Amino acid sequence: MIKLAFVFRTAPYGSSASREGLDALLAATAFCDENEIAVFFIDDGVFNLPAEQHAELILQRDFVNTVKLLDLYEIKNRYVCIQSLQRFGLFERNLAIFCEKTDRTLLFEKVAQAEKCLTF
Repeated sequence: MIKLAFVFRTAPYGSSASREGLDALLAATAFCDENEIAVFFIDDGVFNLPAEQHAELILQRDFVNTVKLLDLYEIKNRYVCIQSLQRFGLFERNLAIFCEKTDRTLLFEKVAQAEKCLTF
């Protein structure tokens, strides 16, 4: 059973939403079992995942290293919207972490099953 769903819908640069969401997600692991947490990347949120990000070009701190902490924290329930990846021309082989590719409709069904949903 998923207690907390973290839905990332915004790109990692331009606002602090993704960074704050990731901080909240990592903090939640102190209070919930990793199996009770799920992470969803949809719409512009898929831009959190590419391994090759050149944040220094826009004078930002590299975000991808923080995303890789999902592996360290053993958060296994990770989903990415297939349609969003296709829309932006992103490929699974270019992502920094493994996420289960999921159809948009099924992704929202999984989110709806969670007890609480936080969107960033």
